[in-house]
Amino acid sequence: MCRLLTLVSFLFSLSAMAAIKSETVEYKEGQTTLEGYMAHNPAVRMRQPAVVIVHAWMGVDDFVKKKTDEMAQMGFVALAADIYGKGVRPKDAKEAAELAGKYRNNDRTLLRARAQAAFDLLKKNPKVDPSKIVAIGYCFGGTTVLEMAMAGLPLAGVVSFHGGLEFPKLADTKNIKSKLLILHGAVDPYVPPAQVQALTKALDEAKTDYQFVAYSGAVHSFTDPSAGTDASKGAAYNPVADRRSTEAMKDFFREVVGAPSVQN
Repeated sequence: MCRLLTLVSFLFSLSAMAAIKSETVEYKEGQTTLEGYMAHNPAVRMRQPAVVIVHAWMGVDDFVKKKTDEMAQMGFVALAADIYGKGVRPKDAKEAAELAGKYRNNDRTLLRARAQAAFDLLKKNPKVDPSKIVAIGYCFGGTTVLEMAMAGLPLAGVVSFHGGLEFPKLADTKNIKSKLLILHGAVDPYVPPAQVQALTKALDEAKTDYQFVAYSGAVHSFTDPSAGTDASKGAAYNPVADRRSTEAMKDFFREVVGAPSVQN
């Protein structure tokens, strides 16, 4: 019986994966062409919740595409946003740091505009319920989705996974319309406690509806298996934090959009 149930579960998973349609999509921010990755279930006729997924510093890569497919399997129209622009993809960590730094350190206005372009693309999609758009991001993307919230975008919810938490315009927390879930590595060396304190203080003063969860023993990139497992390097995969944070996200989405398949 156990073997039969396992087989049925496996076949159901294959069927769900087969039902998902994924494609590369081009869209614009001003005069710049962006190239994202979208996935959804074409069999669903009703309007669905949607999610903008913002990449880490390596851009739209296999990791964020996998997350996009997973979100589509949960019942979302999912779009991996492209912050950098079509054809702009770092070759290594050095290039990635320089490219991400352009937005993180020098031009948060452009960062917000690039992220909003993805939001706008989903909002006008006829398959999407515009009142149920959420955003999630990883590392650089975690910072980006919090910037989206501070820009006042009408998101139902925002989830930051091990994102940088330094914001030059903390007063913009007053613009936040969405609920927030901030998932943090408790010993992330790239996010000093002072940054955490400054952000949470600003969120408290703005009376933001937020949750802040810190996972013990977790450092930066705790959801990314390609980061390795050596926490002494400051960035490493942590399977326990990965599992717990994923479940926290699913519970959060059940609350904010009631996604029909989030329990899967």
